[in-house]
Amino acid sequence: MSDFLGDITGDFIIPIVILVALLLAGAWSTWLERRILAWWQDRLGPNRVGPFGLLQVVADMIKIFTKEDWIPPFADKVLFVIAPMIVMIMMMLGFAIIPFAPGIQIAHFDNGLLFLLAISSLSVYSIMLAGFSSNSKYALLGAMRTAAQMLSYEVFMGLAIMGIVIVADSFSLSKIVEAQADMWFIIAQPLGFFLFLFAGIAESHRAPFDLPEAETEIVAGFHTEYASMKFGMFFIGEYLGVILISALITTLYFGGWQGPWLPPLLWFILKTSFFVLFFILLRAAIPRPRYDQLMAFGWYILLPLALLNLLVTAAWQLAPTL
Repeated sequence: MSDFLGDITGDFIIPIVILVALLLAGAWSTWLERRILAWWQDRLGPNRVGPFGLLQVVADMIKIFTKEDWIPPFADKVLFVIAPMIVMIMMMLGFAIIPFAPGIQIAHFDNGLLFLLAISSLSVYSIMLAGFSSNSKYALLGAMRTAAQMLSYEVFMGLAIMGIVIVADSFSLSKIVEAQADMWFIIAQPLGFFLFLFAGIAESHRAPFDLPEAETEIVAGFHTEYASMKFGMFFIGEYLGVILISALITTLYFGGWQGPWLPPLLWFILKTSFFVLFFILLRAAIPRPRYDQLMAFGWYILLPLALLNLLVTAAWQLAPTL
């Protein structure tokens, strides 16, 4: 009986708790970003609805639920509706293989990193469908920018991850965390970390790499024609992407749940929260580059560095055997 109850807990309760926690974290991140940006920019930020403006998220949700769910008459209605669902599904699937702590992981398999790269690639379809189905020039430009940016920076992200795979000798995220028991991979792979960080910012198309939705150039990019819950899905999906990239940085380079004194889950949350705050700081501190500068930076600088990092890592691992 106890084994049966344990199976139920592992198969149903843990995934549901993680799902609810992630949705709440994505929504709460909207408040956190506005509050932190206000603090850094010497202004008030959300402070009217609830203590410290904490209920501003609830007010935003009520507004999104009650706004008219408008679909442009010139749009491809089926693709227009499907597009925001894809990004939410892909982001949630990405968290399925993140090891939050020992025993707290929805799915564990040996090729977890390959699964993540596949999920990252599939999320591009959401934005492409949104841009094409909107039948709008601004949305189409945003979709084209997003596709080129995400597909390009996935190359550098994959090459950076390969350095971790060589050192840990595994594609499993749990085994990668366990391999960092004596030394975090930020020490063994500092160049790979910076490459992954740049690629992660571009993949999440967050400022300063938010050119697919640059409001000064193309209104709001791929989601220009979206409103109500469909816009909310894109909005929350973006914040979930930031949390996912932060969780991956924690897992791959900063020891995951490992740390002294505190419970493993708390260590994971603290490390991930630090990088979420870093993403917010970037938005407040760094201006947006031109699109051609972003693409040139990737192909002319990050690609050679990623190949160099992979070559040096492979040579270092093979040197003792020669």
